[in-house]
Amino acid sequence: MEASAPIIVIKKKKGHGGHHGGAWKVAYADFVTAMMALFIVLWLMNASKQVQEAVGGYFKDPRGTSKRVGSNKNGSDTFVALKKEDMNKLKDELLQSIHHLDPHDKLKNQIEITVTAEGLRIELMESSKGTFFELGSAAPTPALRDLLQALAVNLGQLPNKISIEGHTDSMVYSQTKDYDNWDLSTDRANEARRLMVSEGVRPEQIAQVRGFADTQPRLLQNPQDPSNRRVTLIVQYQVVGGSEVALPGSITGQNADTSANPKPAPAASGQAPGRAGL
Repeated sequence: MEASAPIIVIKKKKGHGGHHGGAWKVAYADFVTAMMALFIVLWLMNASKQVQEAVGGYFKDPRGTSKRVGSNKNGSDTFVALKKEDMNKLKDELLQSIHHLDPHDKLKNQIEITVTAEGLRIELMESSKGTFFELGSAAPTPALRDLLQALAVNLGQLPNKISIEGHTDSMVYSQTKDYDNWDLSTDRANEARRLMVSEGVRPEQIAQVRGFADTQPRLLQNPQDPSNRRVTLIVQYQVVGGSEVALPGSITGQNADTSANPKPAPAASGQAPGRAGL
């Protein structure tokens, strides 16, 4: 009987492959993308409000058809001018911002925005109890601070010059000659300027700060009405190249205060003597 042939079992030793395919590349790319997004967020948190609004505006309007602010190759700010017909759009945007701030429209009767021959006119009118300023004082109320902050975010993106006016009613402010309605109207306008500049309006945007006292009442038939006490913001027009656009003047112009020189206002502890409230 012949011997059976031996059975030979060959075992192949499996080693580690030379690579794991492309899965690690995808994971690494995801990690790098996440880190880039983190750095962008950290940069935006420390960027100016204008830059933040510009970046946000890009994602809302990537095609760049709306108003925007950016930087040129030299690093300086560049602005896209609004046409006159765009003022109505700006008005709607401001009203939306105000409604977001005041959803119950408690300030509805104290704010009026109109498009006029001189530009977009924003009237902030007082009530008998004092809505935006302490009675008889240029000290702003929290309502004014919040409102001007909301307006400054929008207006600070524009190339437009802004005029700020202060007005009072016809009631005699005080029996002393050291401080009167001229001083008060100017001080209130100047306080509005300071608040807006601190919240995003560029200092060079301010074209004028003026106090008119009671010389331009809103209600001619009732010069003592509380609504005559107001601060007015005017986003100005300028005629450029034969057409009127919302790009007034050179942005290198100096600020002007064309009324009485501001003097320190009396303490905001109630109303001033000789006034029924201002």
